Amino acid sequence: MNILKVSLLSLLLAIQAVSAADQIAGKVVKVSDGDTVSLLVNGSETINVRLSEIDAPETNQPWGNKSKQALSLLIATKNVTVSTTGKDRYGRTLGTIYLLEENVNKLMVKNGDAWAYTKYVADQEYFLLQDHAKTQKAGLWSMSADQIIPPWDWRKKSK
Repeated sequence: MNILKVSLLSLLLAIQAVSAADQIAGKVVKVSDGDTVSLLVNGSETINVRLSEIDAPETNQPWGNKSKQALSLLIATKNVTVSTTGKDRYGRTLGTIYLLEENVNKLMVKNGDAWAYTKYVADQEYFLLQDHAKTQKAGLWSMSADQIIPPWDWRKKSK
């Protein structure tokens, strides 16, 4: 009986540890572009976070600087929570950033400051938000058609 209780307790503690590891709280200390920030955690450690499911214009492409500014206005110097989903090939933490209860990744798409990253979207709401932003000509969707280039296509052309 005691072995069963110890096993169950160990299992519960392991589940809590995994859940806690999936959430990171910290202060945004740098906005690199419209989908990447640096977060100060535990008062001394800095981690780079890549917003998952979205892709913002590169800084050297049309709307790139405005996208960075939009993300800065939303979360620069603020305390946020990141729901993590892993790491990307550059070692950045992938995740969804929340300011209080607001999903910042979705806000960036809704406001027309980023694309739903077609290749990596799991939550179909991103496409609905993007369609609405297009219809409203919000953010980057207000530019002329020849300037509206998805970042993944822009990067291919730049190589």
